[in-house]
Amino acid sequence: MTSPLIGPDDLAPRLDDPSWLVVDCRYDLKDLEAGRRAYRESHVAGAVYADCLHDLSGPPVTDRGRHPLPTPGALERTFSRLGVGPATTVVGYDASGGPYAARLWWLLQYAGHDRALALDGGWQAWHAAGGPVRAGEESREATTFRARPRRERVVTADAVPAQRRLVDAREAVRFRGEQEPIDAVAGRIPGAVNRPWKENLEPDGRFKPPAVLRAAFEQALAGTPADGAAVYCGSGVTACHDVLAMVVAGLPMPKLYAGSWSDWISDPGRPVSTGDDPPSDRPSGPPPNAPRPR
Repeated sequence: MTSPLIGPDDLAPRLDDPSWLVVDCRYDLKDLEAGRRAYRESHVAGAVYADCLHDLSGPPVTDRGRHPLPTPGALERTFSRLGVGPATTVVGYDASGGPYAARLWWLLQYAGHDRALALDGGWQAWHAAGGPVRAGEESREATTFRARPRRERVVTADAVPAQRRLVDAREAVRFRGEQEPIDAVAGRIPGAVNRPWKENLEPDGRFKPPAVLRAAFEQALAGTPADGAAVYCGSGVTACHDVLAMVVAGLPMPKLYAGSWSDWISDPGRPVSTGDDPPSDRPSGPPPNAPRPR
């Protein structure tokens, strides 16, 4: 399986190749303009900018989370404007360990575009490698992108209880409901297991080796095939990091609950768990060999 990651040394020679497109996805939840300001100050030479809120999220159609899944039409408009053609290899990066780049990668995959990669180590690795940079705004010639949504890769709230394994990508203190700095309700979806996305990374911000990631996710999945699991987080962004890490590990791609916790708690009638994960707080979906709900 080809890795969905690319390092700075492999990307640098391709910057002048018109069939390659680099997308700066830097973003800050606490300062919504910080990413674009950073891009204008300095970015990978030739990179265009995609904003998590305005480009990689959409109106609340399939979910009511903080970063709703864009409609196929919205994805077509965004990727056409950025310059994504049928044969374009897209490389995303950010400066936060990869969650926003992973969101771009996942959206491209969902839209039917497999030529998508994430820059391993992100902006920090590029800077450390001495990769060429530019300032200001850049753009590419617009294309006509046609989305072919892989809807089987998305889980909506009504299908969550039927999932064989739910993986929560948030920090452990949020998973247990001890802290909730963003959403109105603390806790987790009952039955979920915790795999914090930051644990996918080495101290330098690069992904851990595939074998290490595979062992960690196989432990979290507890015998459930990766493509029989669904991943969520607070708003469907950092969950993409866990999805990407599973693919880096050589596992099949799991599904994404794009609405995630912020969508789950939008209905006060949905159950919530807190505290540690006792044996009774395990997924209650069908056993591994049972027919899947249609």
